[in-house]
Amino acid sequence: MRVIYPGSFDPVTNGHLDIIKRASRLFDEVVVAVLVNKDKKSLFTTEERIEMLKELLYDYSNVTVDNFSGLLVDYTKNNKIDATIRGLRAVSDYESELQMAHLNIGLSDGELETLFLTATPSVSFVSSSAVREIAEFGGDISKLVPYKVAEKTRDKYSRR
Repeated sequence: MRVIYPGSFDPVTNGHLDIIKRASRLFDEVVVAVLVNKDKKSLFTTEERIEMLKELLYDYSNVTVDNFSGLLVDYTKNNKIDATIRGLRAVSDYESELQMAHLNIGLSDGELETLFLTATPSVSFVSSSAVREIAEFGGDISKLVPYKVAEKTRDKYSRR
């Protein structure tokens, strides 16, 4: 089965990596797809996020990194992807993720399934927005993101 794990990954966190690594054990192929949203102000460019993901996932032979814009259902149809993976950290995530799953199954005429993976408890509190906020105020993000991502994030904020 070929699945996609879409997201902004701005920046990629240990929580994202937890979902990706676990999905890679469950499925034949995992496409990690960075959403390109030109209307959203991101800390990292799309290219930087793709580069970081590739550096972190180079030794996972069944994981590829790509990007997309527009509707997820169009990308999955054009790339013969069977399902989308979504990570759930808390009950609050479920409500918005369920709504998106229902929209995607409707938009895909029942073709695109959404599969939920719950976050490992040790990373269930980690989010990209929290990492950015902590980093912006000079806080320690070293336990929330991989070392190289922490360095790059600190560099971004030191240049502002």
